[in-house]
Amino acid sequence: MAEAARARRNAPPREDVLAAAMRMIAERGLEKLTMAALGREVDMSSGHLLYYFHSKDELLLRTLEWSEGRLGAERARLLARAAPARERLDAYVGLYVPDGHRDPHWTLWLEVWNRSQNAADDADARDRQAAIEGAWHRDLVALLAEGMSRGEFRRVDPDRYAARLRALLDGFSIHVAVGLRGTDREQVLGHVGEFLAGSLLTDA
Repeated sequence: MAEAARARRNAPPREDVLAAAMRMIAERGLEKLTMAALGREVDMSSGHLLYYFHSKDELLLRTLEWSEGRLGAERARLLARAAPARERLDAYVGLYVPDGHRDPHWTLWLEVWNRSQNAADDADARDRQAAIEGAWHRDLVALLAEGMSRGEFRRVDPDRYAARLRALLDGFSIHVAVGLRGTDREQVLGHVGEFLAGSLLTDA
């Protein structure tokens, strides 16, 4: 018992563990992220990792939440700029769409989504995923409403438009993340730009 308590006291901060997990996904791929491999990376036993996270599913979700926290801070910074709503909408889209095939954040998102199919009774995990989605949605709704108030965007129902735009972004983003042939980041940004021009932007 004393040895276990000492090991816990000497364990790295939890944020360092999550950062290491994300770094492993980026450098080696999700399939290489095992409790044993992560333990070697942060000098902890897989048993101590399980003490902190209870399961690999929880580790992945915690890592996703950590990554989303960083993205959320970047999104807040981009959306708070003194710039036209259209420029900030472009920045939102650019942050949303993966950087390319095997983008680590989207790789992790897809894995968490996939695992959630087998966790129908895990209401907490589903609520936490919904909280991540909700933050992206609320920021987009607010930006759309602001753009309309300034006359930059056509009059739309911001909540319904945001839901449809995010569905479009999700579909395209999955294509980019899995490396679907003929669908890269630049092509997707072009498609989304054309959609926004035809459905949202004013002629001004």
